[in-house]
Amino acid sequence: MFKLALGTVFSLLLICGPGAAAQAADGGTAATAKKSHAKKRIKVILRSKGAAVAAPAVSRERLVRRVTVVGGKRKVVYQRVIVAAPSVPTMGDLAGLNLTRDPLDLKSSVALVLDQDSSEVLFEKNSGVALPIASITKLMTSLVVVEARQDMNEVLTISDEDVDREKFSSSRLKPGLEISRGDMLHIALMSSENRAASALGRYYPGGTPALVAAMNAKARELGMNDTHYVDANGLSPSNVASARDLAKLVNFAYRQPLLRQYSTDQKAIVEASGHPMQFGTTNYLVAMPNWDIGLQKTGFINEAGRCMVMQARIAERAVIMIFLDSKGKQSRTADAGRMRKWLEALRPTSAITATIPGG
Repeated sequence: MFKLALGTVFSLLLICGPGAAAQAADGGTAATAKKSHAKKRIKVILRSKGAAVAAPAVSRERLVRRVTVVGGKRKVVYQRVIVAAPSVPTMGDLAGLNLTRDPLDLKSSVALVLDQDSSEVLFEKNSGVALPIASITKLMTSLVVVEARQDMNEVLTISDEDVDREKFSSSRLKPGLEISRGDMLHIALMSSENRAASALGRYYPGGTPALVAAMNAKARELGMNDTHYVDANGLSPSNVASARDLAKLVNFAYRQPLLRQYSTDQKAIVEASGHPMQFGTTNYLVAMPNWDIGLQKTGFINEAGRCMVMQARIAERAVIMIFLDSKGKQSRTADAGRMRKWLEALRPTSAITATIPGG
């Protein structure tokens, strides 16, 4: 509960400060760590055999005056230059988690890899800290909807209530469009469609409040003690969980064939008010032939950084991989690649302790 409270405090701190820029749901500069964080030792355990918009800085243009001499004559030239605005610190940055070093030089402040069959921890980095999880929230939304056994053929209507007025993320789903529940679920998982996830909540028995209550109840049932949900799409930074909790969710959600299929499809065409609309995945790894991914979900808001959870088979071993608070647009997938190479070249069991500089 302490970790959950810590995550909530971080959320309030950021809400009161700058950084609520418009973004899609699917970095920042490091904040100065408190002394207590600077002294805290965080273990990175490696056991072996016998990786809305971090938010890249928002660019802006400005005119720069330059004076040159051509043929002995003074000439004034104005050039347009791109200036990067300061990026927004994530909750992980505010907690000092970005100072933690690990042997793989991951760009994610939080990482956890488990053997799915034995639950053995293969890699761990800040895995017990509750942080905003952005659109990873949609995985629990989808799980609760599927378990409610609602009619997947029922047609739902996008409403003005589904429009994002918190992060102002864009969507191709205009109010009034009619799409089946099954297709809403599909694009919420595959394409991280915020309005689709919101509609799933509104059409849940009892509405969105009942869905959120069911999501939190499911979290408690699964032993996700550091987790708390407040909406269906993950746009609020108050949706928080630890990597350990998310590993439990991924392991349980993997039992649902529909979630496995929808989350790992590369693209799909859905009928919206009788007109076909094509959507694609937010995780390009599912399209790569050298990856065998059984379930996945990505997420992003400024407060959370880049996030990703996956079930995959690597070196004939089923693993669950969690990456949170990654900096850079492709950083979470790059971290997954680093982790994969490490898993494919496991050495005898060893433990490595990483410490925050100065600790």
